[in-house]
Amino acid sequence: MSEMTSFWQGWIIVNTAIVLLGCLWLIWWTMRPRDGEAETGDVTGHTWDGDLQEYNNPLPRWWLWLFYGTLIFAVIYYALYPGLWNGLLGWTSADKSLNTDVAAMSSQYENEMKAADAKYGPIYAKFRSVAVADLAKDKEANGMGKRLYLTYCMQCHGSDAKGSRGYPNLADNDWLWGNTPDQIKMSIATGRTGVMPPHKHIGDDKIDQVANHVLTLSGRKADAAKAEAGKQVYLTAGCIACHGADGKGNPMLGAPNLTDKTWLYGSSLGSIKKTITEGRAGKMPGHKALLGDDKIHLLTAYVYSLSK
Repeated sequence: MSEMTSFWQGWIIVNTAIVLLGCLWLIWWTMRPRDGEAETGDVTGHTWDGDLQEYNNPLPRWWLWLFYGTLIFAVIYYALYPGLWNGLLGWTSADKSLNTDVAAMSSQYENEMKAADAKYGPIYAKFRSVAVADLAKDKEANGMGKRLYLTYCMQCHGSDAKGSRGYPNLADNDWLWGNTPDQIKMSIATGRTGVMPPHKHIGDDKIDQVANHVLTLSGRKADAAKAEAGKQVYLTAGCIACHGADGKGNPMLGAPNLTDKTWLYGSSLGSIKKTITEGRAGKMPGHKALLGDDKIHLLTAYVYSLSK
């Protein structure tokens, strides 16, 4: 077990124990008698609207014992089953019926996934040989691709695929890594890692100048003197290596086009300066191991259709 995994297991054990002990203490604290407290069945002296009075009636015994029973059950469960540790019974979700060799065990999850693949795999496979551009126009295939998108992609790119701060809009025609079927498929299958290195070392004045220059690349208003000085900074500070001398970016590197109206992290002068100063790091995880080639093929066709 890794050091990080051991830490989090210990963290969960300690916090679970605190919660259980806290619940036990809460029952004891609320049920203990207090000085000056009215006797059971007597009014406490609290009245509302002149007629409504509060009686000192304890919690029903069945409710109290149910609470105690819940805590006892929790302790027994965590002792017997692998909730906080492996458990005294040694129970596991792995299938031990055929082979006791741990390395050869097939978990219930894996068996269920194999059964699902056997049942649904042929449905996805029938689209395998159809070109992405043709699938994008196929209503049935597009519907399947959309359902895959809503399951695996909307968490970052949104249900409408228009993205959010730091997550690209998939419904426009601006693509960091290219918009051909093969490029989209590679993005989904293997993932992408985009890094904008920080340039704090060039100093605040030059950062301000080059940020103003970047504003002018997309035809926006900026301080003319600073923008002019920023041209030279853009050329000498390493910006052209990724974004090019014309600022139109490089899909091979995932370097964005600075001459259009699309901004992944914000288009204000302050946001641009922050990007230059601190850098940015974006990570698109690969999905090949999770989805497989056939599902990725359908998902590619759906994403491809969004900007058409």
